[in-house]
Amino acid sequence: MRHRAAYVAFDRFPSSKGSAVHIAQMADELFDRYGGGLLGVIGGGDLPRYQREGTREIARFDARIPNLIDRAEAFSGWVADHLAPHWETLEVCHVRDPWSALPAVADGRRHKVVYEVNGLPSIEMGHTWPWAAPSTLGKIRELERFCLERSDAVVVPSRVIGDAVRERGVPEHKVHLVPNGADVPGATERPADAPERYVIYVGAMQPWQGLDVLMRVFARLADLDGLRLVVCASVPERRAKPVRRLAERLGVADRIDWRFTLPHHEVAAWLAHAEASVAPLTGCARNLDQGCAPLKVIESMAAGVPVVASDLPAVRELMADGEHGRLVPADRPAELARAIRVLLEYPHEAAAMGRRGREHIEEGLTWARSRARLAEVYRTLDR
Repeated sequence: MRHRAAYVAFDRFPSSKGSAVHIAQMADELFDRYGGGLLGVIGGGDLPRYQREGTREIARFDARIPNLIDRAEAFSGWVADHLAPHWETLEVCHVRDPWSALPAVADGRRHKVVYEVNGLPSIEMGHTWPWAAPSTLGKIRELERFCLERSDAVVVPSRVIGDAVRERGVPEHKVHLVPNGADVPGATERPADAPERYVIYVGAMQPWQGLDVLMRVFARLADLDGLRLVVCASVPERRAKPVRRLAERLGVADRIDWRFTLPHHEVAAWLAHAEASVAPLTGCARNLDQGCAPLKVIESMAAGVPVVASDLPAVRELMADGEHGRLVPADRPAELARAIRVLLEYPHEAAAMGRRGREHIEEGLTWARSRARLAEVYRTLDR
């Protein structure tokens, strides 16, 4: 089968991470438009190496290479091999990272390349891999610049990320804002094991997510009898060890309920019955200079839950302080705890914020709207 479209991501798919939700939505729009396509992603574990679903094929890279850079470079070669059979028929290749992009922007191509920038590895790796040498990060930054320069369109989920790619020399006319979205859920049953009162954190556990701040916040709420913190982590339990050790040192471990890699619909049920959702993103360069577009904020509002989040430019693009929840300065446990406490003390106002948040999503931040914007990007490439 020769394809007209390909979507390539150096990400595991499917998974419980928000990135998998995003990949599913964007790839569906691409493949709906071009009559199917090739989805090249990371696999491993019990995921099949090859899968065919009607007019779409899913190929998964599952080489076990411990070093991240070596694995990324091997993935890039794997992508080149998988794009080669479609080189004559390919019209659009949609990529999410420089290692996916490098084979796609090669000389001699006839297809268009859409580079979707959700993060810049040259910035992120400085936080996730602190031992990465500056020279290595410099080479990745140059790779990003090369691939962005040769792409036909660059899609970003927030204005802050758009500014970051413009600073790398991408001209304005190539940058397209396609915000993240959410599907507004219907009524959901309360999880059978849900505590009576809880606030919730949903997401991954990288340092920039601010879980250490959240543990300190919860320690300041120790006087609220019966209040529990539910952490729905999108990563395996072994990655929570540092945060759990911190919780033990702070004396809050016995008031936290952990749930790991839950299916998306189960996370939605936990969100819907929480008293507040917390997004304690740190004020690091990854969140400020590069930006972010946290799905946890959008999905919490879609669930009708008031959000207490760090006051970062990328978060202000999604919600308004006092309207959909509360925004507080990043890395300030005392102020974050105070904001949560006030919400809990005024449940009627908190519920009103939750309703307004849901309306805000319905009016402008659904996946249907995101996909319509992406479709318009594809249309501009066809002209």
